[in-house]
Amino acid sequence: MLGEETRMQYALLIARDEAGPGATLSERDQLSALFKELGSRLKASIRLAPTSTATSVRLYDGDLVIADGPFAETKEQILGMIVVDCEDLDEALEVAARLPMARMGTIEVRPLWEM
Repeated sequence: MLGEETRMQYALLIARDEAGPGATLSERDQLSALFKELGSRLKASIRLAPTSTATSVRLYDGDLVIADGPFAETKEQILGMIVVDCEDLDEALEVAARLPMARMGTIEVRPLWEM
């Protein structure tokens, strides 16, 4: 409707080197405080198990290939995802920049498609 406020959901994909140091107690406290502050904008927070538990599925010429481990050959791996409801990309970027994990790795911000 015309004049209706539109908000979007954004996935904040958290990537870092799994072999690196984990979050400090202070950083975990900062994250907890940020989640409380986000309130209704926080739609989900998902932490993934280590990549050593991953299984990749691919189809090559109609043949199913199942392999242990992640798809990407890189040091940084996706460790988790936070879904937030924001007015626009700028607001989602502000949230991502405040995450303590942004100092330890990379936060990829991606809009979610409505299905």
